[in-house]
Amino acid sequence: MPISDLIDLTVNAITPLNETAMAEAGARQDQLTKPLGSLGRLEKLSIQIAGIFGQGTPRIGKKVIILAAGDHGVVSEGISAYPQDVTPAMVMNFLGGGAAINVLSNHAGAEIVVIDAGVAADLPDHPQLRSAKIGRGTDNISIGPAMSRKQAIQCLETGIEIAREQIAAGADLFACGDMGIGNTTPSSAITAVVTGTSPDITTGRGTGLDDVGLAHKSSVVKRAIDVNKPDPKDGLDILMKVGGFEIGVLAGVYLGVAAANRPVVVDGFISGAAALIAHAVDPDAAQSFIASHQSVEPGHRISLNHMGLEPLLDLQMRLGEGSGAALAMHIVEAAAKCLSDMTTFAEAGVSEKIEDDEVVS
Repeated sequence: MPISDLIDLTVNAITPLNETAMAEAGARQDQLTKPLGSLGRLEKLSIQIAGIFGQGTPRIGKKVIILAAGDHGVVSEGISAYPQDVTPAMVMNFLGGGAAINVLSNHAGAEIVVIDAGVAADLPDHPQLRSAKIGRGTDNISIGPAMSRKQAIQCLETGIEIAREQIAAGADLFACGDMGIGNTTPSSAITAVVTGTSPDITTGRGTGLDDVGLAHKSSVVKRAIDVNKPDPKDGLDILMKVGGFEIGVLAGVYLGVAAANRPVVVDGFISGAAALIAHAVDPDAAQSFIASHQSVEPGHRISLNHMGLEPLLDLQMRLGEGSGAALAMHIVEAAAKCLSDMTTFAEAGVSEKIEDDEVVS
């Protein structure tokens, strides 16, 4: 079913990985000055990157972290250990350079683009802040849809436009991060719906709920699914009924990046829920996804497994913000550099492994 001209055009531009480029990358890996397969997952990752770019020896230049923020009406149900006014406060912290993602993105040499997708407060103008406010927080998903169909489309289109702008400015490697008090609740619902898993399993402690709080949160997720009955095969319907503005914008970024043949690093649980929305819109988009780390949120592993993604790191993190993705950018870039910058046996004048049929007794 058509969604909108921009979204349909983007989805139609998403293609499978380039087999020719992957074959070229695989052949080069076998000729580099190392025993076959000795770089392990770096080799597999470099071949995926080649397939995404459609180039046998891709090179990664500019790196960008898209950090989207939004609020959630479901916080009125008492599902978070923190109040909603933490969301705008943390956005200001991002803009001031004081958050973990600022430190980690600087370390990775990546730029941050901060998006107000739907914070329930007025934020001051700032040169690093893009205002794309789709609403002042979503509606309470435990009693009805998070947003209208029009707003869900606007979310995806906003993310696609942001991805296009950054690619036009030279971005080669993307990562997605989030901020929004209460956003693990819609993420739990999204994960449960898409993967067919019980909310009792997909729902975690978020900002640090105790056992009683966790049980209540899980009941709210169940109620949201029962009330809204989202279609697990329809990404837009899921976003509209149990999603979030920042989640929808990130889903659009995933689609836009995949359509432009660039890799995008998936962060934690919320970033993974946004990836699930994009995957539901077009499963081929996931071929451009690289899972950064394994969050301690229980639903994250379920979402990654559903998309066929294997995380690069497991550091027991659950911060969000794109923090795990920023760390994984180093690994992604290293994989590409090993493929392109290492010398082959022939180039280095080093003897290759002696084959069995060449051994003379």
